[in-house]
Amino acid sequence: MNRTILIVDDEVNTLKVLSAAFRKDGFEPHTALNGEEAEARLKERRYDLVLLDYRLPDVTGDILLEKIKADSPSVPVILLTAYGTIELAVEAMKKGAYTFLAKPVNLEALLTVVREALRSEDPSLKDKSVGRYQFYNIIGGSEAIRGVFSMIARISKTEANVLVTGESGTGKELAARAIHYHSLKCGGPFIPLDCTTIPEELVESELFGHEKGAFTCAYDSKLGLIEMASGGTIFLDEIGDLDFSLQKKLLRFLQEKEFFRVGGKRLIKVDARVIAATNHNLEEAVEKGDFRSDLYYRLNVITITMPPLRERREDIPLLASHFLEVFSKRNKKEVQGFSEDVLRLFDQYDWPGNVRELENTIERAVILCPYDHISVECVPHKFKLMADEAEPDDGEFDLLKIEKRVITKALDKTSWNQSAAAVMLGISRKTLRTKMKNLGLMPPSS
Repeated sequence: MNRTILIVDDEVNTLKVLSAAFRKDGFEPHTALNGEEAEARLKERRYDLVLLDYRLPDVTGDILLEKIKADSPSVPVILLTAYGTIELAVEAMKKGAYTFLAKPVNLEALLTVVREALRSEDPSLKDKSVGRYQFYNIIGGSEAIRGVFSMIARISKTEANVLVTGESGTGKELAARAIHYHSLKCGGPFIPLDCTTIPEELVESELFGHEKGAFTCAYDSKLGLIEMASGGTIFLDEIGDLDFSLQKKLLRFLQEKEFFRVGGKRLIKVDARVIAATNHNLEEAVEKGDFRSDLYYRLNVITITMPPLRERREDIPLLASHFLEVFSKRNKKEVQGFSEDVLRLFDQYDWPGNVRELENTIERAVILCPYDHISVECVPHKFKLMADEAEPDDGEFDLLKIEKRVITKALDKTSWNQSAAAVMLGISRKTLRTKMKNLGLMPPSS
């Protein structure tokens, strides 16, 4: 049976064109010219998808959206919006719209989005063959990470700027790549730039390019990364570290989609989506005057927060198994799994380095493991300390007591040298000091 689509728009010609396109693609289109007519149609039957114009004669799209979602929360709603109402459409999307597209809409792009929206009705993104959830290399089945999957699926087909936040190692670049490869620009390039890895004096040239003779050693003209990302996505990692003087130029590009190369006099037009990421609190940076407020609000149209691993512990076995498979193949080893003790210690550990730390831990363990299963002796010393100190009580662990004993033992072994103890435990000195304060641990001299 053909999937049914309700198209709500006050322009008769638009309804005719869209109906013809959907009918040709195998759908069964129905139409409504205003909100009242749409509500009547929705009472008559259930539709598989609603295509909704934001501005109607008798109601705005967000109000009608709320009514649709109240009666049929699982029905995907796609908003069509004219220029000037993008921000309103984004707010509506937060209320449950699948996505929004700007008018005039490309029919092929619209059909692609509709097919994707209808596919998303199936049991999420579950890979039943391996019993786990996976979305463009992001792995997990926890509620926290499935919320990320859902947000990525909803915003990818839009042109909205996205800010990805989260601690180091949580997978912010993976999220950015997922957005890109799930978007209408997926055929274009994905260009990443870590704003912390390039000397301050070269960042502008890297981003925007330069003309021959613009500065010493500029022997030839050079394309910038933004220009190279035309038709695709530019990913600006650690945007909070971008030099303040460059923030204004980036803001202009976000607003106008144009810029001058360094030393150039010709405006360069580029159609590239910008996704930025940071592990800093940009709101605090704005308050301190370290980050432009207008740039922050321009970047922060949509925010995706990557949860730390300690808040998605149920994903640890899935991630560990995935990394075990990857590194076993890469190192031509036949390691089949983990001992129960190792998995229990993984679950107890806080993972300050998040997924990246887990990945490095598994890679090291696979290389060093002489058995067909990863045992405690194959994992870093900090886990051995936890295993030595673990004292089960009726099958349960007092994690705070165990953590206090492990930290105390590390401090004793290093004569209470906090830097050395932090290295032994695999955490930063700042994290160690915070834990010592919370646990009431004071140096013997105190």
